Amino acid sequence: MLGDQENELDHRSLIAYRTAGPPMRLVPAAVSRPWMNSTRDQFAQRCLPLLIANQAGWSILNSHHVRATWRGGEDLASLEIEYLSGAPPFPAASHFGHGILTWTIPYLFRTPPGYNLLARGPANFPVDGAYPLEGIVETDWSMATFTMNWQLTCADVPVEFDVDQPICMIIPQRRGELESFRPEVRDIQNQPDVHSAYLEWSRSRDSFLERQRAGFDDGWQRHYFQGTWPGGPRSSEHQTKLTLGEFEDSRDERPARTESSPLK
Repeated sequence: MLGDQENELDHRSLIAYRTAGPPMRLVPAAVSRPWMNSTRDQFAQRCLPLLIANQAGWSILNSHHVRATWRGGEDLASLEIEYLSGAPPFPAASHFGHGILTWTIPYLFRTPPGYNLLARGPANFPVDGAYPLEGIVETDWSMATFTMNWQLTCADVPVEFDVDQPICMIIPQRRGELESFRPEVRDIQNQPDVHSAYLEWSRSRDSFLERQRAGFDDGWQRHYFQGTWPGGPRSSEHQTKLTLGEFEDSRDERPARTESSPLK
């Protein structure tokens, strides 16, 4: 039988039940990335689609400074893991072999009925020598925790994960929603209003780029950032940032005694 709190879940609920394991923090995903701050004149910060994607979920932050080196083999021992800071319990291990670094996530997540949870790497957060593997879990009923896995891609190249570096991003998804879409391809010339607006935008963009090549400094075009296009109205539902809720800690002081087996 599910408890009363389980029965009270509604479309706004995202619950993280703390289990035994390393104390990883849960936070709304950050708007920026180190590589974006390092671009010339921070031009990457002008890309609103990047900024929105960066914020579109919650981050699970690493609890220990970890260095992992894959020696190129398929067995578990081929992945060497060093903990450069912190005490047990340690969050990462070689569990599957093939150079896959497996992180224990110390939470059992619960979403409202009909919602899955996409567990993926942090958006637009590249890590040299490692690639995050994604999974979708039916967290409205499952009683199993899941792990976060990174595939190391280069043999004999150490990869480090710092404390508070995001190692997983969680995003609720309504089950069945993707299947409800009916994709199709149409000829843009058969939709005069869309075609005309597209051509106006295209001419504006070509003119801007031509002036840049000629040495004029016009800054950057802000049409999309402002939710409009040349000569068009402003979108009434345009977003320039996301404001996700913080995880509120409503636990009592008693430590968790058991941990569910990882979902494999």
